[in-house]
Amino acid sequence: MNFTVVIPARAASTRLPGKPLLDLGGLPMVVRTARQAARSNAGRILIATDHADIARAAAEHGIEALMTQADHPTGTDRLAEVATTLGLGDDAIVVNVQGDEPLIEPGLIDAVAALLAQHPDAAIATCAAPILDAETLFDPNAVKVVCGADARALYFSRAPIPWARDALADGRQRLAPGLPAWLHIGLYAYRAGFLRQFPTLPPGRLERVEALEQLRALEQGFPILVHTADAVPARGVDTPEDLARVRALFDSGGSPPTAA
Repeated sequence: MNFTVVIPARAASTRLPGKPLLDLGGLPMVVRTARQAARSNAGRILIATDHADIARAAAEHGIEALMTQADHPTGTDRLAEVATTLGLGDDAIVVNVQGDEPLIEPGLIDAVAALLAQHPDAAIATCAAPILDAETLFDPNAVKVVCGADARALYFSRAPIPWARDALADGRQRLAPGLPAWLHIGLYAYRAGFLRQFPTLPPGRLERVEALEQLRALEQGFPILVHTADAVPARGVDTPEDLARVRALFDSGGSPPTAA
């Protein structure tokens, strides 16, 4: 199985300005992410960016970088430009790893790529992990996914799905015993042909309501395969608190995870 990892890295960030270049134990965050992704079985790793400083940092550390347009509305649109620029065949597999994921598990990257490779009729694969607490289930910032028996996503939502009718009848927020609740993990594998098609798809009603880009694919009839991990992987860097946590790991000489 051969696949390419593309790491979109934008300079703009509301909570953490210049996030891709923030120092983590002596290396820029996006470089840490690329080095971690390189521990997967990917045949190629590249950073797709709209900022020359990020491309320069990648080059300084021996990482391939590609300059992309600055006005892409979504990260998937940026990947579409990369697939076109590289001239990837329609069946080529591209895994999207966000640039703020220095602790991404290489085994998880391999798992989503392998799942897509095993289903030539599919265009997208992603992953999920079991929800083990009510706080996550009812958190609108934690995206949930419900899957069918064939491991294909039925729906993604910010709402607590599936809804345990009897257990929640009294209005209390709780995690019902045995509830098949899954937290969506934002790691995707795509076929390059779909990536090139994605910018032509109109945003869907459900996508706009939930503010979830993956619903556009479901609304247009593109199935999404879901790899289920055993546990929720380490979080990326979204907040100053996340930054402090990850910096502490690297400053202490700790190692990022390897398992799926």
